[in-house]
Amino acid sequence: MTRAPQKRRLETRARLLSVAEGIAAQRGYAGLRAEEVVSLAGVAKGTLFSHFKDMDGLLAVLIGGKVMMLLDKMEQAAPPQTPAQICALLNDQLEFVARERVIFDVLLRYSGVTAAQAEEVISEGFMRQVRILEGWIDAMQKAGTIRSDQPASMLAEGIQGFLNHVLAVWFCAEHETGDTPQAALEPYISAWLVT
Repeated sequence: MTRAPQKRRLETRARLLSVAEGIAAQRGYAGLRAEEVVSLAGVAKGTLFSHFKDMDGLLAVLIGGKVMMLLDKMEQAAPPQTPAQICALLNDQLEFVARERVIFDVLLRYSGVTAAQAEEVISEGFMRQVRILEGWIDAMQKAGTIRSDQPASMLAEGIQGFLNHVLAVWFCAEHETGDTPQAALEPYISAWLVT
């Protein structure tokens, strides 16, 4: 008995993603090569590109999935009470993105803001992050621990802007300051949220 075409297609996509994740775990996302992915997955190159528009599309799915896992972790954590605690909760995400320039590049390229073609999981990740930050900020505003002269949504989007700025500077300066991305982010968030 043969498998339904849709089931085969889903199994092939899962195999491609699994192989690509394995390669990325060993050599990083920049180490992914289409030829190696298809060879290890036992499919033709055309099959890879029938599932993903190009290698950036494959990277977007892999990186977007990891970002969603990090956002899950942020949602499950105890809500922060201070700007420093916000930075601490953002640290895993900062470390992940700062690990490889290609991660930062793909996230920005497919964020929906700068994307020629939006990748849904990455765009959703950016929106979800703002919603998480907005919830934290709203609770902190109600507790009177941070400024309340601006809506929580605007302050949350500002934090996301600072995240992108700190990571861009991190890659441009090639880590000359010796600071970690979290240490570089903290002064911005403190100045942004404290009156």
